[in-house]
Amino acid sequence: MKKTVILLLAVISFSTYAQTPSSELVPEYGIINDISNVTDPDPNLDYKIVIDLKSKSPDPSKINPGLNNIARLLNLHAAGGISADKLKVVAAIHGNATYLVLDNKGYQKKYGVDNPNLDLISQLKNAGVDLKVCGQSLIARNNGFDNVNEEIDVALSMLTVVTEMQQKGYGLLVFE
Repeated sequence: MKKTVILLLAVISFSTYAQTPSSELVPEYGIINDISNVTDPDPNLDYKIVIDLKSKSPDPSKINPGLNNIARLLNLHAAGGISADKLKVVAAIHGNATYLVLDNKGYQKKYGVDNPNLDLISQLKNAGVDLKVCGQSLIARNNGFDNVNEEIDVALSMLTVVTEMQQKGYGLLVFE
């Protein structure tokens, strides 16, 4: 009888923290685990986040991990009860991550494969993320502005985007 009670308690404890992969705001990307009985973010706050995204994908045929992490950020906040209107996210894309913003033609020219980030970029835009690429990084990497995906805004620089957003009360996250 004692073993049955211990086993039952173990099953109840495990199911309390059971993890079910899901996505909330960005379907198919940024997959998270639903976890019950945890502390959720405060639904009364306005979440203003600027993301410094600077690393490329190790495999150009796969989506950029940092870009996918933006989807995770959105999905985690949604799973925690934060409504989309309380979540303001700006991504400042620069450095080696600059290539992810290329349209398919520019990406194929650079890597010889289709840009795997295009659908994720569209979903992030639909979820309200403001995606900005550093114009300085585009020039430094010999990418013309005409090869930038139309869903991406070209900014003067990542530095000006981040400092402006911080002055507006945005918290900084750095995604490698």
